[in-house]
Amino acid sequence: MSTLSVDGQAISRRGSVSTHLSDAVDALARVLTRWSVPALRVALGLVFLGFGVLKLFPGASPAEVVAERTIDTLTLGLVHGPVAVIGTAVVECFIGITLVTGYLLRAGLVVMAGAFVGILAPTVLFFDELFGSGMTLLGQYVLKDVVLVAAATVVGAYALGARLRRAG
Repeated sequence: MSTLSVDGQAISRRGSVSTHLSDAVDALARVLTRWSVPALRVALGLVFLGFGVLKLFPGASPAEVVAERTIDTLTLGLVHGPVAVIGTAVVECFIGITLVTGYLLRAGLVVMAGAFVGILAPTVLFFDELFGSGMTLLGQYVLKDVVLVAAATVVGAYALGARLRRAG
């Protein structure tokens, strides 16, 4: 049993289920308020780092061909082949490292914003191949990037000073 004071009068709080549940919810809210965005930042970083590392090994990434075609198309053929894939890998690894470590985070966020142009470009450039005859596996792979964009906006806002706060 605990007591709390309201207007100078002690009020007894018995250990009811609702009191314990309320305390547990408050504790969870404090933990989530403090750690959810940093956890999202690290998770997003690991995704970028993982995808980038795969592209460093020819044939290891399921997105290698679409990354190569996208960069080739966006650069009007100036960057193509293995250079496009390795360049994409380096950019993704840089983004991943900045997100995981928090070092050079703002630079990483700027690079990530630019990278999203290339990451989402296949939805426009190769729409028929990705979604024309129904959803393909590659289409699903590219479409999940919308979730990465949403996560990046939360991480970016937090890095620029936005903070979660508990209601009430």
